[in-house]
Amino acid sequence: MLDKLLIATRNPGKIRELQAIFGHLPVRLLTLTEAGFAEDTPETGDTYAANALLKATAACRGTGLPTLADDSGLEVDALRGRPGLLSARYAGPAATDADRRAKLLAELAQMPDSPRTARFRCAMACVHPGFPERIVEGVCEGRIAPAPVGAGGFGYDPVFFMPEFGCTMAELDEAIKNRVSHRARAAQKALAVITEWQQTP
Repeated sequence: MLDKLLIATRNPGKIRELQAIFGHLPVRLLTLTEAGFAEDTPETGDTYAANALLKATAACRGTGLPTLADDSGLEVDALRGRPGLLSARYAGPAATDADRRAKLLAELAQMPDSPRTARFRCAMACVHPGFPERIVEGVCEGRIAPAPVGAGGFGYDPVFFMPEFGCTMAELDEAIKNRVSHRARAAQKALAVITEWQQTP
């Protein structure tokens, strides 16, 4: 019986997205604050999957609840995959989303002939006290726009142009983004894991 599911992130944008994606499930979705878990888990892994698993495992052990956690990043081909694992800290620990976008665009401005192809990559860890750990992944391909456009989303969304939609991720309708983003694609795979948890007595 699965009646509660912990979303192990303190990022308001991620919480909002995952609550929308998993909102139809017959379970109560809890944030770390609601679950009373105050610990901040260092992201010391060398892959998205490793970091996601660190966060999910710590929160599951600390609360006893089935837990989902993700780690994600933006990989720009011209920058040899950067910012990658450092996406959230790309312009320094105190930087804002706008600071990180500005740093990224400034670096690409020095490389005008380089391809602007890029991708968002997400790894999501599914950890349950009574089941083996599972990792699922989602990828969303696009390219870096010349300047930020759009007021939706968060992070690098305003500079991530999606050719199939003719706009940046920040311009997408929220319902569409929650079907096609890297996190949404990982979450769709996680749904199969959650269903398995639900169906096991």
